[in-house]
Amino acid sequence: MLEFLGSRPVQSFRRYKALNMGMVLLMLGAAPLLAQQGLDSISSEVARVFDSAKNAVVRIEAEDEHGKLAGTGFFIDPSGTIMTAYAVGGESRDIVVEFGVNRYPAERLVADARSGIAILRLTATTPWLPIGDSDELKMASPVVAIGYPMDLSVTPTFGMIGGFDLKYLNQYFSTTLIRANIAAQRGEAGAPVLNLKGEVVGILIFPIDNRTACYALPMKAAQKVRTDYVRFGEVRPGWVGVNVIESDELVHDSSVVIQSFAEGSPGADSGLQPGDVLLRIGSMAIHSPPDVLNASFFLTADEDVPITVLREGKEISVTITAAEHPTYLQQRLPLFAPANREDAQRFRDSD
Repeated sequence: MLEFLGSRPVQSFRRYKALNMGMVLLMLGAAPLLAQQGLDSISSEVARVFDSAKNAVVRIEAEDEHGKLAGTGFFIDPSGTIMTAYAVGGESRDIVVEFGVNRYPAERLVADARSGIAILRLTATTPWLPIGDSDELKMASPVVAIGYPMDLSVTPTFGMIGGFDLKYLNQYFSTTLIRANIAAQRGEAGAPVLNLKGEVVGILIFPIDNRTACYALPMKAAQKVRTDYVRFGEVRPGWVGVNVIESDELVHDSSVVIQSFAEGSPGADSGLQPGDVLLRIGSMAIHSPPDVLNASFFLTADEDVPITVLREGKEISVTITAAEHPTYLQQRLPLFAPANREDAQRFRDSD
Protein backbone atom coordinates (compact mmCIF):
# COMPACT_ATOMS: atom_id res chain seq x y z
CA MET A 1 0.00 0.00 0.00
CA LEU A 2 2.87 2.41 0.83
CA GLU A 3 3.93 2.84 -2.77
CA PHE A 4 0.63 4.55 -3.52
CA LEU A 5 0.89 7.02 -0.64
CA GLY A 6 3.47 9.38 -2.16
CA SER A 7 6.92 10.43 -0.99
CA ARG A 8 5.97 10.60 2.68
CA PRO A 9 4.54 7.17 3.41
CA VAL A 10 4.33 7.49 7.23
CA GLN A 11 2.50 10.81 7.34
CA SER A 12 0.27 9.83 4.43
CA PHE A 13 -0.62 6.54 6.05
CA ARG A 14 -1.60 8.36 9.25
CA ARG A 15 -3.85 10.69 7.29
CA TYR A 16 -5.36 7.68 5.47
CA LYS A 17 -6.02 5.94 8.80
CA ALA A 18 -7.54 9.04 10.34
CA LEU A 19 -9.79 9.59 7.32
CA ASN A 20 -11.09 6.02 7.51
CA MET A 21 -11.66 6.28 11.26
CA GLY A 22 -13.63 9.44 10.65
CA MET A 23 -15.74 7.69 8.06
CA VAL A 24 -16.43 4.83 10.50
CA LEU A 25 -17.47 7.26 13.23
CA LEU A 26 -19.66 9.12 10.77
CA MET A 27 -21.35 5.88 9.71
CA LEU A 28 -21.89 4.85 13.33
CA GLY A 29 -23.43 8.20 14.04
CA ALA A 30 -25.68 7.87 11.01
CA ALA A 31 -26.82 4.33 11.88
CA PRO A 32 -29.87 5.37 13.94
CA LEU A 33 -30.91 7.77 11.20
CA LEU A 34 -30.53 5.10 8.53
CA ALA A 35 -32.46 2.63 10.67
CA GLN A 36 -35.26 5.15 11.17
CA GLN A 37 -35.36 5.85 7.44
CA GLY A 38 -35.67 2.10 6.83
CA LEU A 39 -38.56 1.83 9.27
CA ASP A 40 -40.26 4.84 7.74
CA SER A 41 -39.92 3.27 4.32
CA ILE A 42 -41.49 0.00 5.51
CA SER A 43 -44.29 1.92 7.23
CA SER A 44 -44.97 3.84 4.04
CA GLU A 45 -45.10 0.65 1.97
CA VAL A 46 -47.50 -1.05 4.38
CA ALA A 47 -49.73 2.02 4.49
CA ARG A 48 -49.81 2.13 0.69
CA VAL A 49 -50.81 -1.54 0.41
CA PHE A 50 -53.39 -1.16 3.17
CA ASP A 51 -55.00 1.93 1.65
CA SER A 52 -55.28 0.32 -1.78
CA ALA A 53 -56.71 -2.99 -0.51
CA LYS A 54 -58.79 -2.32 2.60
CA ASN A 55 -62.06 -1.56 0.80
CA ALA A 56 -62.07 -5.04 -0.76
CA VAL A 57 -61.67 -6.77 2.62
CA VAL A 58 -64.84 -7.66 4.55
CA ARG A 59 -65.96 -8.90 7.93
CA ILE A 60 -67.95 -12.14 7.89
CA GLU A 61 -70.39 -13.20 10.60
CA ALA A 62 -72.25 -16.51 10.76
CA GLU A 63 -73.32 -19.35 13.04
CA ASP A 64 -72.52 -23.03 13.30
CA GLU A 65 -73.08 -25.82 15.80
CA HIS A 66 -70.76 -24.09 18.27
CA GLY A 67 -72.53 -20.72 18.13
CA LYS A 68 -71.71 -17.37 16.57
CA LEU A 69 -68.47 -16.86 14.71
CA ALA A 70 -66.67 -14.07 12.92
CA GLY A 71 -63.87 -13.92 10.41
CA THR A 72 -62.48 -12.08 7.42
CA GLY A 73 -62.83 -12.44 3.65
CA PHE A 74 -61.96 -10.52 0.50
CA PHE A 75 -63.47 -9.92 -2.93
CA ILE A 76 -61.78 -11.60 -5.87
CA ASP A 77 -63.96 -10.15 -8.64
CA PRO A 78 -66.40 -7.24 -9.17
CA SER A 79 -69.41 -9.56 -8.91
CA GLY A 80 -69.27 -10.04 -5.15
CA THR A 81 -67.31 -13.33 -5.02
CA ILE A 82 -65.47 -13.73 -1.71
CA MET A 83 -62.68 -16.02 -0.59
CA THR A 84 -62.34 -16.88 3.08
CA ALA A 85 -61.14 -19.68 5.35
CA TYR A 86 -63.05 -22.94 5.61
CA ALA A 87 -63.23 -22.36 9.37
CA VAL A 88 -65.30 -19.23 8.65
CA GLY A 89 -67.51 -20.17 5.70
CA GLY A 90 -67.16 -23.91 5.22
CA GLU A 91 -69.75 -25.30 7.60
CA SER A 92 -71.54 -22.21 8.89
CA ARG A 93 -75.06 -20.91 8.24
CA ASP A 94 -76.79 -17.54 8.18
CA ILE A 95 -73.70 -15.96 6.67
CA VAL A 96 -73.69 -12.15 6.66
CA VAL A 97 -71.00 -9.98 5.07
CA GLU A 98 -70.29 -6.49 6.38
CA PHE A 99 -69.29 -4.48 3.31
CA GLY A 100 -68.86 -0.74 3.90
CA VAL A 101 -71.87 0.55 5.81
CA ASN A 102 -74.10 -2.27 4.54
CA ARG A 103 -74.68 -5.88 5.56
CA TYR A 104 -75.43 -8.49 2.92
CA PRO A 105 -76.56 -12.11 3.17
CA ALA A 106 -74.10 -14.38 1.38
CA GLU A 107 -74.44 -17.79 -0.21
CA ARG A 108 -71.78 -20.46 -0.05
CA LEU A 109 -70.47 -21.60 -3.43
CA VAL A 110 -67.60 -23.82 -2.32
CA ALA A 111 -66.63 -25.44 0.96
CA ASP A 112 -63.33 -27.28 0.54
CA ALA A 113 -61.85 -28.72 3.72
CA ARG A 114 -59.02 -30.21 1.67
CA SER A 115 -57.57 -26.79 0.86
CA GLY A 116 -58.94 -25.01 3.95
CA ILE A 117 -60.95 -22.36 2.09
CA ALA A 118 -64.54 -21.46 1.26
CA ILE A 119 -65.92 -19.30 -1.53
CA LEU A 120 -68.98 -17.13 -0.92
CA ARG A 121 -70.97 -14.69 -2.99
CA LEU A 122 -73.22 -11.71 -2.32
CA THR A 123 -75.35 -9.69 -4.71
CA ALA A 124 -73.54 -6.40 -5.24
CA THR A 125 -70.99 -4.68 -7.44
CA THR A 126 -67.76 -4.70 -5.48
CA PRO A 127 -64.09 -3.76 -5.53
CA TRP A 128 -61.69 -6.67 -5.74
CA LEU A 129 -58.08 -7.54 -5.08
CA PRO A 130 -55.66 -8.50 -7.87
CA ILE A 131 -54.20 -12.01 -7.63
CA GLY A 132 -50.41 -12.31 -7.43
CA ASP A 133 -48.03 -15.16 -8.23
CA SER A 134 -47.50 -17.05 -4.98
CA ASP A 135 -44.67 -19.01 -6.63
CA GLU A 136 -42.59 -15.80 -6.58
CA LEU A 137 -42.54 -15.74 -2.77
CA LYS A 138 -39.24 -16.59 -1.11
CA MET A 139 -37.89 -16.83 2.41
CA ALA A 140 -38.05 -13.40 4.09
CA SER A 141 -40.35 -11.93 1.42
CA PRO A 142 -42.29 -9.07 3.08
CA VAL A 143 -46.07 -9.51 3.22
CA VAL A 144 -49.08 -7.68 4.67
CA ALA A 145 -52.22 -9.33 6.07
CA ILE A 146 -55.42 -7.28 6.28
CA GLY A 147 -58.17 -8.50 8.56
CA TYR A 148 -60.82 -7.75 11.17
CA PRO A 149 -59.34 -8.76 14.55
CA MET A 150 -61.82 -9.33 17.38
CA ASP A 151 -64.58 -6.71 17.01
CA LEU A 152 -62.18 -4.03 15.80
CA SER A 153 -61.92 -2.20 12.49
CA VAL A 154 -59.98 -3.45 9.49
CA THR A 155 -56.28 -3.68 10.39
CA PRO A 156 -52.97 -4.29 8.58
CA THR A 157 -50.28 -6.58 9.98
CA PHE A 158 -46.76 -6.64 8.54
CA GLY A 159 -44.62 -9.77 8.49
CA MET A 160 -42.27 -11.93 6.46
CA ILE A 161 -42.34 -15.36 4.92
CA GLY A 162 -40.83 -17.83 7.37
CA GLY A 163 -41.08 -20.99 5.30
CA PHE A 164 -43.03 -23.25 2.98
CA ASP A 165 -44.25 -26.36 4.77
CA LEU A 166 -46.01 -29.55 3.75
CA LYS A 167 -46.42 -30.75 7.32
CA TYR A 168 -46.72 -29.38 10.83
CA LEU A 169 -46.37 -31.33 14.10
CA ASN A 170 -45.84 -34.51 12.06
CA GLN A 171 -49.13 -34.10 10.19
CA TYR A 172 -49.18 -33.57 6.44
CA PHE A 173 -51.19 -30.94 4.61
CA SER A 174 -52.75 -31.65 1.22
CA THR A 175 -50.47 -29.06 -0.38
CA THR A 176 -47.57 -26.82 0.64
CA LEU A 177 -48.63 -23.92 2.87
CA ILE A 178 -46.99 -20.55 3.42
CA ARG A 179 -45.69 -20.07 6.97
CA ALA A 180 -45.79 -16.34 7.65
CA ASN A 181 -44.39 -14.54 10.68
CA ILE A 182 -47.66 -12.68 11.18
CA ALA A 183 -49.24 -12.44 14.61
CA ALA A 184 -52.77 -13.29 13.49
CA GLN A 185 -55.59 -12.63 15.92
CA ARG A 186 -59.08 -14.01 16.42
CA GLY A 187 -61.39 -12.87 13.66
CA GLU A 188 -58.64 -12.73 11.03
CA ALA A 189 -59.12 -16.22 9.59
CA GLY A 190 -59.69 -15.78 5.86
CA ALA A 191 -57.69 -12.55 5.66
CA PRO A 192 -55.77 -11.88 2.43
CA VAL A 193 -51.98 -12.00 2.58
CA LEU A 194 -50.56 -9.49 0.08
CA ASN A 195 -47.16 -8.75 -1.37
CA LEU A 196 -45.90 -5.17 -1.48
CA LYS A 197 -47.37 -4.76 -4.95
CA GLY A 198 -50.81 -5.07 -3.36
CA GLU A 199 -51.51 -8.49 -4.88
CA VAL A 200 -53.04 -11.35 -2.91
CA VAL A 201 -50.57 -14.21 -2.61
CA GLY A 202 -52.24 -16.22 0.16
CA ILE A 203 -55.28 -16.74 2.39
CA LEU A 204 -54.73 -16.87 6.14
CA ILE A 205 -55.95 -20.29 7.33
CA PHE A 206 -54.91 -20.85 10.95
CA PRO A 207 -52.43 -19.62 13.56
CA ILE A 208 -49.50 -21.49 15.12
CA ASP A 209 -47.02 -20.96 17.96
CA ASN A 210 -49.46 -19.14 20.24
CA ARG A 211 -50.47 -16.82 17.41
CA THR A 212 -46.95 -15.57 16.76
CA ALA A 213 -47.15 -16.99 13.23
CA CYS A 214 -49.73 -18.44 10.88
CA TYR A 215 -50.28 -20.65 7.87
CA ALA A 216 -51.71 -19.33 4.61
CA LEU A 217 -52.88 -21.22 1.55
CA PRO A 218 -50.95 -20.02 -1.54
CA MET A 219 -53.19 -18.31 -4.09
CA LYS A 220 -52.01 -20.79 -6.70
CA ALA A 221 -53.78 -23.51 -4.72
CA ALA A 222 -56.81 -21.31 -4.01
CA GLN A 223 -57.13 -20.54 -7.71
CA LYS A 224 -57.14 -24.27 -8.47
CA VAL A 225 -60.21 -24.64 -6.24
CA ARG A 226 -61.87 -21.62 -7.83
CA THR A 227 -61.11 -22.79 -11.36
CA ASP A 228 -62.66 -26.18 -10.64
CA TYR A 229 -65.83 -24.48 -9.43
CA VAL A 230 -66.04 -22.16 -12.43
CA ARG A 231 -65.55 -25.04 -14.88
CA PHE A 232 -67.46 -27.85 -13.19
CA GLY A 233 -69.59 -26.32 -10.44
CA GLU A 234 -67.63 -28.28 -7.83
CA VAL A 235 -64.10 -29.05 -6.67
CA ARG A 236 -62.66 -32.00 -8.61
CA PRO A 237 -59.41 -33.37 -7.14
CA GLY A 238 -57.67 -35.81 -9.46
CA TRP A 239 -55.98 -39.11 -8.66
CA VAL A 240 -53.63 -41.40 -10.56
CA GLY A 241 -52.94 -44.01 -7.87
CA VAL A 242 -49.13 -44.15 -8.05
CA ASN A 243 -47.33 -45.21 -4.86
CA VAL A 244 -43.74 -44.07 -4.43
CA ILE A 245 -40.76 -44.63 -2.15
CA GLU A 246 -37.59 -42.63 -1.56
CA SER A 247 -34.35 -43.92 -2.98
CA ASP A 248 -30.96 -43.49 -1.32
CA GLU A 249 -29.56 -42.27 -4.63
CA LEU A 250 -30.31 -39.06 -6.46
CA VAL A 251 -30.93 -39.61 -10.18
CA HIS A 252 -31.54 -36.58 -12.41
CA ASP A 253 -32.10 -34.61 -9.19
CA SER A 254 -34.89 -36.96 -8.03
CA SER A 255 -34.93 -39.56 -5.27
CA VAL A 256 -38.53 -40.68 -5.96
CA VAL A 257 -39.08 -44.20 -7.29
CA ILE A 258 -42.42 -45.74 -8.27
CA GLN A 259 -43.10 -48.72 -6.02
CA SER A 260 -46.60 -49.86 -6.99
CA PHE A 261 -50.04 -48.82 -8.20
CA ALA A 262 -53.42 -48.78 -6.50
CA GLU A 263 -55.70 -51.48 -7.85
CA GLY A 264 -57.92 -50.16 -10.62
CA SER A 265 -56.20 -46.78 -10.66
CA PRO A 266 -55.37 -44.79 -13.82
CA GLY A 267 -51.68 -45.37 -13.16
CA ALA A 268 -51.99 -49.15 -13.17
CA ASP A 269 -52.44 -49.45 -16.96
CA SER A 270 -50.62 -46.28 -17.99
CA GLY A 271 -47.31 -47.74 -19.12
CA LEU A 272 -45.50 -46.62 -15.96
CA GLN A 273 -43.54 -49.35 -14.20
CA PRO A 274 -42.30 -50.06 -10.68
CA GLY A 275 -38.69 -48.89 -10.49
CA ASP A 276 -39.24 -45.85 -12.72
CA VAL A 277 -37.66 -42.69 -11.29
CA LEU A 278 -40.32 -39.99 -11.14
CA LEU A 279 -39.10 -36.70 -12.60
CA ARG A 280 -42.18 -34.59 -13.28
CA ILE A 281 -45.93 -34.53 -12.71
CA GLY A 282 -47.63 -32.04 -15.00
CA SER A 283 -45.53 -28.88 -14.86
CA MET A 284 -44.02 -29.64 -11.45
CA ALA A 285 -40.54 -31.09 -11.06
CA ILE A 286 -40.25 -33.93 -8.56
CA HIS A 287 -37.24 -34.12 -6.26
CA SER A 288 -38.52 -35.88 -3.14
CA PRO A 289 -41.71 -37.70 -2.02
CA PRO A 290 -43.36 -34.57 -0.56
CA ASP A 291 -43.22 -33.04 -4.06
CA VAL A 292 -45.52 -35.83 -5.23
CA LEU A 293 -48.12 -34.93 -2.62
CA ASN A 294 -47.94 -31.25 -3.53
CA ALA A 295 -48.17 -31.90 -7.28
CA SER A 296 -51.11 -34.25 -6.76
CA PHE A 297 -53.14 -31.42 -5.23
CA PHE A 298 -53.25 -29.73 -8.63
CA LEU A 299 -54.57 -32.74 -10.54
CA THR A 300 -58.12 -32.46 -11.85
CA ALA A 301 -60.42 -35.44 -12.32
CA ASP A 302 -61.04 -36.46 -15.96
CA GLU A 303 -58.17 -34.32 -17.21
CA ASP A 304 -54.95 -35.55 -18.79
CA VAL A 305 -51.70 -35.13 -16.90
CA PRO A 306 -48.25 -35.78 -18.44
CA ILE A 307 -45.89 -37.73 -16.19
CA THR A 308 -42.18 -37.99 -16.94
CA VAL A 309 -40.00 -40.79 -15.57
CA LEU A 310 -36.48 -42.06 -16.05
CA ARG A 311 -36.16 -45.72 -17.07
CA GLU A 312 -32.85 -47.36 -17.91
CA GLY A 313 -31.25 -43.99 -18.44
CA LYS A 314 -33.94 -42.67 -20.80
CA GLU A 315 -36.66 -40.14 -20.11
CA ILE A 316 -40.15 -41.43 -20.89
CA SER A 317 -43.35 -39.34 -20.86
CA VAL A 318 -46.75 -40.91 -20.29
CA THR A 319 -50.11 -39.11 -20.34
CA ILE A 320 -52.66 -40.30 -17.79
CA THR A 321 -56.29 -39.26 -17.39
CA ALA A 322 -56.79 -38.59 -13.69
CA ALA A 323 -59.79 -40.13 -11.93
CA GLU A 324 -61.84 -38.66 -9.11
CA HIS A 325 -59.99 -38.95 -5.83
CA PRO A 326 -61.66 -41.80 -3.89
CA THR A 327 -60.56 -40.57 -0.47
CA TYR A 328 -61.86 -37.08 -1.20
CA LEU A 329 -65.22 -38.44 -2.23
CA GLN A 330 -65.51 -40.47 0.98
CA GLN A 331 -63.92 -38.20 3.58
CA ARG A 332 -63.57 -34.74 1.95
CA LEU A 333 -59.83 -34.89 2.75
CA PRO A 334 -59.50 -32.35 5.59
CA LEU A 335 -56.52 -30.05 5.35
CA PHE A 336 -55.48 -30.44 8.94
CA ALA A 337 -56.00 -32.87 11.80
CA PRO A 338 -58.62 -32.46 14.58
CA ALA A 339 -56.15 -30.70 16.89
CA ASN A 340 -55.49 -28.06 14.27
CA ARG A 341 -59.19 -27.84 13.48
CA GLU A 342 -59.72 -26.82 17.10
CA ASP A 343 -57.04 -24.17 16.70
CA ALA A 344 -58.86 -22.91 13.62
CA GLN A 345 -62.15 -22.89 15.56
CA ARG A 346 -60.67 -20.66 18.25
CA PHE A 347 -58.94 -18.54 15.62
CA ARG A 348 -62.07 -17.58 13.74
CA ASP A 349 -64.25 -16.80 16.78
CA SER A 350 -64.57 -13.19 17.83
CA ASP A 351 -66.10 -13.86 21.25
